[in-house]
Amino acid sequence: MLSNTAIIIIAVVIIICFLALYFFTYRTDIKIGKELEKKSVADSALQLQAYERLTILTERISLKNLLSRISPADMQVGVYQSLLVESIKQEYEYNLSQQLYVSNQVWEALTNLKEQNIFIIHQLAGTLPANAPGIELSKRMLELLDADPKTSLHFVVLDALKFEAGKIMKGK
Repeated sequence: MLSNTAIIIIAVVIIICFLALYFFTYRTDIKIGKELEKKSVADSALQLQAYERLTILTERISLKNLLSRISPADMQVGVYQSLLVESIKQEYEYNLSQQLYVSNQVWEALTNLKEQNIFIIHQLAGTLPANAPGIELSKRMLELLDADPKTSLHFVVLDALKFEAGKIMKGK
């Protein structure tokens, strides 16, 4: 039979083992919690950077900004049309990876903006003679935008970007 001292020592060892296991598990949970918190902060930062980049994309492919950046110079309408469309496509393709960090609705809105702007350019260029100067296309585009500023999805997309970014900044 075991003596009282041996029983006490075994009981103390068992209690110490349970306490050690408890503290080890507790510390591991705290570590995991902190890592998840850091990851969440890092993910939010990546998402905000994506929304910033997509805001820049939206501004760069807006028709008015496109016209101010790309001068028709002495180009014919077909050349100018191609240059405008190619610029939109390049800007969009450069930012394709950002769709990983934004909602499907925002990415779809951006894609619709790109497609709408290309459609408008093609439609207006189609109304001009092939040998017309590029400045005529530029004028037609500005007239369309001035006649109805809501013609472009530009402001709708910007509002969607701001709304989504605001949700991230507020912690969803």
